Amino acid sequence: GKKPLRQRVVDELKHYYNGFHLLWTDTKVAARMVWRLLHGQVLTRRERRRLLRTSADLFRLVPFLVFVIVPFMEFLLPVFLKLFPEMLPSTFETESKKEEKQRKKLNAKLELAKFLRETIAEMAKRNKADTG
Repeated sequence: GKKPLRQRVVDELKHYYNGFHLLWTDTKVAARMVWRLLHGQVLTRRERRRLLRTSADLFRLVPFLVFVIVPFMEFLLPVFLKLFPEMLPSTFETESKKEEKQRKKLNAKLELAKFLRETIAEMAKRNKADTG
């Protein structure tokens, strides 16, 4: 069954609260990483990726805040998310969106592997025909 309107609103508010909380935590960690970088320390690959993701999230937050601040503009958010799916910061993604993104990446990798396998088989046939 469908959840009542009040429960859906509460769930949505919790989602945004958790997203902002995670973004704040990521920002604090990223600030420490920048401080370490400025003092000559080297970041690991994992730390560097986290710093880049957090920086990108902060830049994505600016257009997202327009939807939050301007009254009734949040009703247009689904339309803009359909047009620009990477507009939301990563801390605001739901599990289903993350799984869908992973599924799309996996399908693309499988298609690429299939293409490469077919190409190698075709090259092997040509080489065999040339030598034989």
